[in-house]
Amino acid sequence: MNQHAPTAYEALIFDLDGTLIDSAPDIAAAVNAYLAEQGRAALEVEYVERFIGNGPRRLIDDILIEQGVTLSASALDAAVERYIGHYRRNPASHTRFFPHVREDLTKLHAAGIRLGICTNKPHALTRQILDLLELSPLVEVALGADAVPACKPDPGHLLAVAAHMALADGAWAYIGDTAVDQATAAAAGVPFFVVPWGGGSEVRVEQAQRLHRLEDLLSYRISPLAKADDKGQS
Repeated sequence: MNQHAPTAYEALIFDLDGTLIDSAPDIAAAVNAYLAEQGRAALEVEYVERFIGNGPRRLIDDILIEQGVTLSASALDAAVERYIGHYRRNPASHTRFFPHVREDLTKLHAAGIRLGICTNKPHALTRQILDLLELSPLVEVALGADAVPACKPDPGHLLAVAAHMALADGAWAYIGDTAVDQATAAAAGVPFFVVPWGGGSEVRVEQAQRLHRLEDLLSYRISPLAKADDKGQS
């Protein structure tokens, strides 16, 4: 796939945490609930936020390693399970959309752009949160990290979402807020846009790939007239 063409898309696939929603407070709360069980001090949201984006196993492992704690594989499995259990009990109590995101996703959907989500959040949690935030009606396909053989930055994760949506090469783009998202799009050979919030300001991209808000993506919509012309020539 050519990463720089075309300039019109029938679908857009989004990262979730840091791109559509600010979930850091609820993630931090779940991390701290686990740490409290271990007799460890609570961490600030801003501290935990630095480790978000690579999935729950890396989240817990990276935080503990920075605190000087190294767990065996089985102990880490148990720690991740405890963390996810806490997160499932309160997955969206303090989670909020970034400014204008909900309204802009509604605009994109209403304009006929198909929407998908590719996230390193566990799949069941992803579905739960989309339901709680009333995003499920707008999102055609969402695949969490454990719904695929290998998650981001493995391009297979992103391409699996596109495959479930039956998207043709060049008919879609990926939108995220981290270097992981950027690397995933590059490996998949698809166009990438970065949001200005979350970790977006730290991602090095060309200016044309920087969004001010999600409604900017309306300019990349395949128009009904273009679709009609395509059908007439087929």
